[in-house]
Amino acid sequence: MVQGSTGWREYELLCVVVDHGLGSRVVSMAKKNGISGGTIALGRGTVSGRLAQLLGLTDTRKEIVFMAAQKHLGRNALRMFADELHLNKPKRGIAFAMPLGAFLGTGHYEYEFKSREGGARSMYRAVFVVVDKGKGEEVMDVAKAAGAKGGTIINARGSSIHETGRFLNLEIEPEKEMVLILARPELADRIVLAVRDELKIDEPGKGIIFVQDVNEVYGVVEE
Repeated sequence: MVQGSTGWREYELLCVVVDHGLGSRVVSMAKKNGISGGTIALGRGTVSGRLAQLLGLTDTRKEIVFMAAQKHLGRNALRMFADELHLNKPKRGIAFAMPLGAFLGTGHYEYEFKSREGGARSMYRAVFVVVDKGKGEEVMDVAKAAGAKGGTIINARGSSIHETGRFLNLEIEPEKEMVLILARPELADRIVLAVRDELKIDEPGKGIIFVQDVNEVYGVVEE
C-alpha cells in the first residue's frame, strides 16, 4: 500500500497473459481505466504440464503484462480485458489480480509492507525489481550484499517502443529487466531498502519495486 494525502490506498498487481503482439493493446486499454502503463515480459511454453496449460504457455509465444493499480481501477480494467479480448473463450488469454504488500518507485514514500487483513503471516515474500536493461546484475549484487541467496533476472520491455508515457513514474523504454527474489520477510525488507537506496529507486525513471506475500514455497534451500 502507499500512503498519500488521503490515507492508505490499496494497490493490486494485475497480470495479463495474451498472445504475442497484444501486450501493448492491453496497456492501452488499461490507460483508458486510469492505469498509466505496464511492463511486458515475453514468454513461450517449452514443456507441457498443468501449470503451463493454465497459463496458456504451451502453444504459441505469449506476452505477460504486469501492472500495478489501485484496486478499483484494476478491477474495472480486468472486466474490460475480459470483454474486449474475449477471455471467456478458450486460448484467448487470462487476466488476474493479486494483492500487493508494497511498492516503491512512485516518489519519496516510506517503505512499509502491509499484509492482507485477517491473513496468516507468510513465511516468504516475493520481491520484484524492474530496472533498465543491464541493471539486473547490479540489483542482484546489492541484494546478495543484503543477504539474498539468489534470484532470477527476466528480460522484459516497456509497454511499447513507440510510447512516451510513464509507468509509476518510470519512463517507458524499449527494454527492461525484472529481477525476482524470494526471501523471508525480515530479509526481504533489508533487500528492498538496500536496492532502493543503492539504485535510487525513489528518483523518477530509476525503476520500481513491488513486494508480495507468497503462500507456499518449494525449492528454496537455506544454509
